[in-house]
Amino acid sequence: MGVIILLLIASVSVAAIFLGAFLWSVKSGQFEDDYSPASRILFEDKPSSSTNNSDSKKPLQVCK
Repeated sequence: MGVIILLLIASVSVAAIFLGAFLWSVKSGQFEDDYSPASRILFEDKPSSSTNNSDSKKPLQVCK
């Protein structure tokens, strides 16, 4: 019975630590950016010139 109480106290204390860390991160502004993740895909960087070679513009050949 003593082991169950010890494990219960340990699990509640770990949960309290995680809850405290979550509340601290919310209050410090870690979750403030709600605009850029949704629109990041719309503003991708253009591919570099090293990936634009003449082989990529050839049509694919389909085997029959």
